[in-house]
Amino acid sequence: MAGKFAKIISIIFHPVLVPTLGLILLFNSGFYFSILSWEAKRFILLVVFFSTGILPLLTVAILALNPKFDISLDNSRDRIIPLLFSSVYYYLGYLLMNKMNAFPVFKIFLIASVIVIIALLMISFKWKISNHMAALGGLTGTLFALSFKTGINPLLAVVLAIFISGLVGTARLLLNKHKLWQLIAGYFLGFLILYLVIYLA
Repeated sequence: MAGKFAKIISIIFHPVLVPTLGLILLFNSGFYFSILSWEAKRFILLVVFFSTGILPLLTVAILALNPKFDISLDNSRDRIIPLLFSSVYYYLGYLLMNKMNAFPVFKIFLIASVIVIIALLMISFKWKISNHMAALGGLTGTLFALSFKTGINPLLAVVLAIFISGLVGTARLLLNKHKLWQLIAGYFLGFLILYLVIYLA
């Protein structure tokens, strides 16, 4: 029962879905960009979901046509090609976002995410770091950076992000996908990069 629940949690908060879910959370956290029209929010969500969700999933599906490719990505080296393509797709999302006269934070978010992916890519040559936790750490770091930068306190959003992070980390441990240090390293990598890039931009 616990294993099945852990799998569900891992799927719901998969790294390809966290950016889109994170934006929905940000739109409802009281920050200044909450005043955007629904049309603008929809465009941003579509761009992010397309570039960070659909395209990476399609890439993995195509790679899975090769019987030698392990779709579970249990081996860190199996993650290298998907991460490489993901960095390109995130940058594509950044370019698409430039077409819209939107708040720069969304473009900065995507560029910072590209940096995280490149860091994960380099680390994956030698070590199996947690992509799940890097994505959630990035979301938490974004909330903290925006909070300190704007003076707005999105307490509920921060508590929710931290709770989900703990839930996903526990799920990954129950599924024996990672060791504790791999989860911690992924979380703080995502947190630090997103926090520093967004806060200092």
